[in-house]
Amino acid sequence: MDTPDTPPSPSRRRAGRLLPPLSAALCAIALAGGCSGAGPAAPAPEASASETAQGAAVRASNELESAYQAVINDVLPSVVQIDASDSLGSGVVYDSRGHIVTNAHVIGDEREFKVSVATGETVLNASLVSSYPEQDLAVIKLDEVPDGLKPAKFGDAEKVEVGQVVMAMGSPLGLSSSVTQGIVSALGRTVSESRAGGGTGATIANMVQTSAAINPGNSGGALVNLSSEVIGIPTLAATDPQMGDSAAPGIGFAIPVSMVRTVADQIIKDGRVTDSGRAALNITGRTVVDDDYRPAGVALVSVDRGGAAADAGLRAGDVITKIRDSEITTVTSLSEALAAERPGQKVTVTYSRGGDSRTAEVTLGEI
Repeated sequence: MDTPDTPPSPSRRRAGRLLPPLSAALCAIALAGGCSGAGPAAPAPEASASETAQGAAVRASNELESAYQAVINDVLPSVVQIDASDSLGSGVVYDSRGHIVTNAHVIGDEREFKVSVATGETVLNASLVSSYPEQDLAVIKLDEVPDGLKPAKFGDAEKVEVGQVVMAMGSPLGLSSSVTQGIVSALGRTVSESRAGGGTGATIANMVQTSAAINPGNSGGALVNLSSEVIGIPTLAATDPQMGDSAAPGIGFAIPVSMVRTVADQIIKDGRVTDSGRAALNITGRTVVDDDYRPAGVALVSVDRGGAAADAGLRAGDVITKIRDSEITTVTSLSEALAAERPGQKVTVTYSRGGDSRTAEVTLGEI
């Protein structure tokens, strides 16, 4: 694992205009009013439109650069690098008690970790509090809380909008203190993780899509706005099957801050997630194919007694083909359809039994 040098933190600049020396200022006033013996003041040449536009562009660029630097200075000390024995990822300091939120796939099955803040200071020991793979989130806790530990400021998911400028902070490819920049590209994406490469296989709803580069090692870090607020946890990058499942540039996804808060608060309070908010049919299923070997539905391998599907009359051997109006062809598409629902909601499930198509109204249970 490479341990690159930590780049220096950029300095914050204070916007403003320098005042001229007093004598020069008085002279300027005298010339503007016309000083005796000095002759008439020559008129100042008017700036061309192109010069004015160029000056405005430079000022805007400097202001944006200063805003970036301010956010980096504010947030980067709250972003940590997590060494989980056979994997490397990022995390965000959640509170002053030493709790750190990250992705479940970053920590895997480990229970002890080495943690260093993104600015490259002393390596600290941390232990697992709890992992929730269903939402690909986990909380670990520092064994000893150092002085000056800085929790991140978490934003409001309701105020996240498409087009907002954001930055992703973490340790991509082991390069600590890395920052990439982009925008919020879309909201409300439902994304299914692959189990390959250590993924949890989770289907996650309401994800934030961003053009900020997200690479291996960024997972669990911070997606922040220009108010220095964490609005999401970068989790995965899209892959392009036509390019051998390599990462699709400019398409990354972050778990929204609302879900991060929900899961982290429950884990810190109760040691586990007690209310997932995730709908379920309470079944075990597998994808089935038709005569042309195309995915054609989800067969119920088993149905939990007293669960949502069982209470609606579904049983092992039934094949689910539709939830509401959403076609169900694979286990993944079933998970994605359920991700858009809430426990307790009633949905119409279309299924086949013995070649006959049937429907049932199901009151959804919870994962």
